[in-house]
Amino acid sequence: MRHFPKHFLIAVVLCSVLACDSTDVGDDPASQPPLITTESLLLNPTGYVPLAAELKLETRVPVQVEIEVAGRTSDSEPLIHRFEEIATSFTLPILGLYPEHTNTLHIRFYDNRNQLMGEESRSIDTQKLLPELPGINVSVNTGRQKPGMNLVSYFGHTNSQLPQIPFIFDEEGYIRWYANMATHPVLGKLFYDAGVERLRNGNLYFGDGSSGRIVEMDMLGNVINEWPIPGYWFHHNVLELPNGNLLATVSKNDLPTIEDHIIEIHRVSGNIIQVWDLRESLDQRRRILSSNPRDWIHSNGLTYDEATDAIIVSGRVQGTIKLSRNNEVIWILGQHRGWDQSGDGTDLKSKLLQPLDASGTPITDPQVLQGFVDHPEFSWPWYQHAPKLTPQGTLFVFDNGDNRHYQGQPVFSRAVEYRIDDQAMTIQQVWEYGRERGFSTYSGIVSDVDYHDDEQSVVFMPGANFQFGPNGKTVEVDYNTKEVLYEAEVRKEAPASGITFHRIERLPIYPSNNQ
Repeated sequence: MRHFPKHFLIAVVLCSVLACDSTDVGDDPASQPPLITTESLLLNPTGYVPLAAELKLETRVPVQVEIEVAGRTSDSEPLIHRFEEIATSFTLPILGLYPEHTNTLHIRFYDNRNQLMGEESRSIDTQKLLPELPGINVSVNTGRQKPGMNLVSYFGHTNSQLPQIPFIFDEEGYIRWYANMATHPVLGKLFYDAGVERLRNGNLYFGDGSSGRIVEMDMLGNVINEWPIPGYWFHHNVLELPNGNLLATVSKNDLPTIEDHIIEIHRVSGNIIQVWDLRESLDQRRRILSSNPRDWIHSNGLTYDEATDAIIVSGRVQGTIKLSRNNEVIWILGQHRGWDQSGDGTDLKSKLLQPLDASGTPITDPQVLQGFVDHPEFSWPWYQHAPKLTPQGTLFVFDNGDNRHYQGQPVFSRAVEYRIDDQAMTIQQVWEYGRERGFSTYSGIVSDVDYHDDEQSVVFMPGANFQFGPNGKTVEVDYNTKEVLYEAEVRKEAPASGITFHRIERLPIYPSNNQ
């Protein structure tokens, strides 16, 4: 078999696809110029993302580029991503490199008919992971979980000189991306609290409690946007609204109370265009789940109900509350004990949801309503986090189970789904997972739950578990059968606060529009 130079093979393909005549190739096939005219490949271009690189290319003709990062072993799946743009000039992120490894890249070029025009290979050597990053142990991997990797809003390291470090690990447990902002001029003490998530435009976003702003960052560590929040400081959660604006849990400066305001930030102008003062809509004197008058609600999570243009706030030591645009309480999901009047004089007892059993019959046992015992088909969440609405309109929360029944027994956390009728003011429990796992997935603080409609699965994520020492877990279960489809443990380096992570998001490592 005759062996031709690689650039000749590219030229032959180009002529067949683009209908070149014989003069395009010339008498000497080897004289055909290569497809790539300019190229540079730089590892960690910003200095903040050690497992990412930037590839700059210019090509002789318009092409579409596909990048493959070969698997670390013969059993590992390669990471393949095709960029949408067809052009002659590219600046491309290379994501998903393995640490302490000679990574092999395959760069493929396609024309607008999806015909392969040529391929090049490159290698990139990466360094060891930061020692502060955790070990990942994957105990169940059926291959039937939601596709993607796991973005961890990590808390676990105890190096006081480092900021918080978000990272991404793959289905095998290899860390494939992380951001160390220690030398960043603004985010050098990054504290994102509940964590980092992805905007619909593909970039990451988070609040930073240290610098007092909301931040948008791309996967290479470039800060794309910043939204200062004068008069407030960030804690816990940021949410992107359907109109692109940002909703954030904040504390208002110069008040004796904290974590009891919600603001909406205009995406373009950066102006704060709406404020929900929870001291007005709720009762800051209620002390059933906490005796702390300063942190009387501890707002730790948000979701948005587009159907009613209302927000749902998880207040760890009060309950989960739905609020209108006018800061009026629509309903309260929580134990019926101790509610009185709100700051604006509303009778909050009239906003309490009535629980139903599985047949739709009201549950009237005062012990159940007050939270002292569970009904066989219904129980309240305790110190919950991470409210999420499903496409069916039901509500998931992570029920931490701290101080369950006011005595901390029985000990378990769970993902729980409720069906709520705003008009009838009723609530029905329709699904749960975690009770059967007991202490092995118990997390009295932080934690997350996600429902994936396409896969019909739920990801249950206790972020501060103490079975066999401090760790966090991500457990994906089949919604219909509750079979465990995927389970991994994130083991933090030292006890410290006990928090391993606050949130984990399953997502593709390469962003795309309309996430």
